[in-house]
Amino acid sequence: MKKVNHKLKTWMKGVFVSSLALTVAACSGGGQEAKPADNGAGGQAGTQPAAETPAPSGEPQKLVIYTGRDKNIFEIVLPKFKEKYPNIEVETLEMGAQQILERVRAEKANPQADFWWGGTQSALSTAADEGLLAPYKPTFADKIPDLYKDPQDRWYGEMLLPEVIMYNSQALKPEEAPQDWDELLDPKFKDKIVIRNVLPSGTMRTIYSAMIYRQGPDTPEKGYDWLLKLDANTKEYTQDPTNLYLKLDRQEGVISLWNLQDVLIQSKKNNHPYDFIYPKSGAPILVDGIALVKGAKNLDAAKNFMEFLMSPEIASQLAKERFQFPARTDISKDDLPDFMKNLELKPLELDWGVMAAKEKEWMQHWDENIKGKGKK
Repeated sequence: MKKVNHKLKTWMKGVFVSSLALTVAACSGGGQEAKPADNGAGGQAGTQPAAETPAPSGEPQKLVIYTGRDKNIFEIVLPKFKEKYPNIEVETLEMGAQQILERVRAEKANPQADFWWGGTQSALSTAADEGLLAPYKPTFADKIPDLYKDPQDRWYGEMLLPEVIMYNSQALKPEEAPQDWDELLDPKFKDKIVIRNVLPSGTMRTIYSAMIYRQGPDTPEKGYDWLLKLDANTKEYTQDPTNLYLKLDRQEGVISLWNLQDVLIQSKKNNHPYDFIYPKSGAPILVDGIALVKGAKNLDAAKNFMEFLMSPEIASQLAKERFQFPARTDISKDDLPDFMKNLELKPLELDWGVMAAKEKEWMQHWDENIKGKGKK
């Protein structure tokens, strides 16, 4: 993945304040025309846009979805899909993105899934490189920026997950919270920071790897030193998100690092006293994506679900009810919640290819040499 260029930054700044159909500048390396690939199950996964077609009356179809999404998303999307396609029986199997990758890989010779819903950019890119995903150019292809889709149309971003600075709004005023990443190292925040345990968390691994990268990927020692200073200000690493929220609620720590969607869900839906600061220098923005499984036995049903899930109507509903930032650029500002309309999603300049290649090494070094040693 290439670094974010100036044109893309300009797009990001206007993505939620534009009206309809923004023109997105292409990132270098993107825009290749995908070639049709044999799907191994009655046809080809072509690259020409194809409109949705309803399931033929009286001809039941099946759709098997491997998903990393939560049930609170299912309860919005699946009933509506069933209304439109009553003859398609949907079966979902829930697991993490890495688990989906491993399962699809193991089933390569005899695919059991049709659709992959909710995968990290890293997992989907790996699957594409291993020939596990079917190329398909959907009707919305040109509404997704090149940075958030595969250049050969093997996966597409559904939503964006910015990583931000989270704080207890009962303990700190907005101006008292850190305004950027480097401010987290200020001695005044010593023992005020609580962090979700890093290694088991894709969110935290991304944030910590990004902190190393921004200091210089070729000299990770600078990033290690930065994380050592952050460790010195960190009071505790919690076992899981539930314990993180508990610590923040009790003000045993008042600052953390977390993904923006979950901050909004916890504050607006679950009544936790949380707010966020979008870092001035930019944030790592994860992509949560979708794909067709190569060799899918129910390819037509999978294509219909992809088109339905990515429709402006569903995207705007999930934005309003589940705080999802859509990857599509053509959603009208009138169809977005108020907080999205004026929020600038400024991305950190990151090379995601380098991040993926170095993450394991960097995080192992953090675990063995940095965690818990900053105060010594």
